[in-house]
Amino acid sequence: MLKQIEAVRAYVEGRRQEMLDLWRDLVNTESGPDQPEGVGAVCRRLCAELEAAGIRTRPMPMEDGSAVLAADWDNGSGEAPVLLLGHMDTVFHPGTVRENPFRIDPDGTAHGPGVLDMKAGLVIALYAVRALQAAGWARRPVRFLFAGDEETAHRKSDAAAVMAGEAKGCAAAFNFETGYLDDGLVVGRKGAAMVTFRVEGVSAHSGNAPEKGRSAIVEMAHRVIALEGLTDLSRGKLVNCGLISGGESSNAVPGSCTVNATLRFPTMAIKEELLEECRRVVAAPSAVPDTSVTMRVDAVLDPMEHTGAGQRLYELVERTAREIGYGEVHPFQVGGGSDSAITVNAGVPTVCAMGARGEFNHTEREYAVVESLFQRTVLAAACIAEV
Repeated sequence: MLKQIEAVRAYVEGRRQEMLDLWRDLVNTESGPDQPEGVGAVCRRLCAELEAAGIRTRPMPMEDGSAVLAADWDNGSGEAPVLLLGHMDTVFHPGTVRENPFRIDPDGTAHGPGVLDMKAGLVIALYAVRALQAAGWARRPVRFLFAGDEETAHRKSDAAAVMAGEAKGCAAAFNFETGYLDDGLVVGRKGAAMVTFRVEGVSAHSGNAPEKGRSAIVEMAHRVIALEGLTDLSRGKLVNCGLISGGESSNAVPGSCTVNATLRFPTMAIKEELLEECRRVVAAPSAVPDTSVTMRVDAVLDPMEHTGAGQRLYELVERTAREIGYGEVHPFQVGGGSDSAITVNAGVPTVCAMGARGEFNHTEREYAVVESLFQRTVLAAACIAEV
C-alpha cells in the first residue's frame, strides 16, 4: 500500500469540498430515534453515493421503520472482504438542526447534531474506498454495513442478527465510531443490560391499619443492597440501581416499588454470570412477608471483547499509521457500547473509533476536528489495504 499512498492522499486532497458537502448534508438530515423517515433519507443518500462508485447496495428495512444498509464493492478478488461499520441514526430529537445546524468555526471544528457520532464516520468509510479505487487497489472486496437504530441498541428490530449474519466470514472490521482527540483506538467495550426489578407488596393506611400493609419499598431496599453488592469493579462488573419509584403517598404503606438498573460487563462470560446472580437475588426469600419480586431484562448490548485477533488488527493499524506518517495511535478500552460487539461475537477481528476526532458526542456541544476527517480517511484506506 505504501507505493499507492500518495495516490490516496491526492484523491482525498482533491475531494475535500465534496467530502465537506456530504458531511453537511448528512448532519442536516435529522435521523434521531423518533425519525425513521430521516434515517431513510440518510440511507437513500448513501445508496446513491455508493452506487455512483460502483458499489452494489442492499438496503434492508427493519420492522421498527429503520433500516440496515449493506453494500458490497465486488472488485473481482476472491479473498474474504474487509467490513466497514457505521450507523445512520443519532440521539437527537426533531428540530435540533434548527438550533444547531452544521457549521465550521474559524478554529477548524465542525458542529451539528451527529457531526461526530457518527455522520463523519460515514463519509470517511465511503471516501476511503473511493480513494482505494482511484489508487488501483483491489486486493480484497469491501463490505459496508450501516445500521439505522444503533443508538437505541436495536431494541425494536432484528438488526443485530442481520448484521451478525452479514459479518461472518469477513477478514477484519473497522468501525468508524467517534474518534478520540488523543488518537486512542478502541479495542474493547463493556456491554450493558437494562433491567427492571419490581416488588409487589400490600398497600394499607399507615395510620389506621399499618399491620395490614406489606411495604414493597422496604423489601426493595433489601434487594437493592444485594444487587449493588454484586459489583466487582476489579473485574469490570457493575450493577447500578439508578432509578427507583414506589408508593402513592407518605401516609400509605407502599404496595409496589420499581427499580431500573443498568448492568455492565466486559465479557460475555461475566454478562451471563451477572444475570444469573441477579436472578438468584430475585429468587431469594423475602425479608418482608407476603411480597414478591420479579425481574425483566429490557435490553442487552453485548460487550466488544478484547481478543487476540482484535489486538493483532490494532497492531496493523498502529504500524500502518506510523509508516504513512499519520503519527502515533494507542489502544484502550471504554465503557460505552457499539456495534463492534456484533462483529467480534461473529468472530471478526475489529478495531473501533476510526472516525473523526472530537468530543462531547450526544450533547449540543458535540464537535469534530475538520482536518481529522481527511486524515482518518487516508489512514482508513491504508489500513484496509494492509489487511
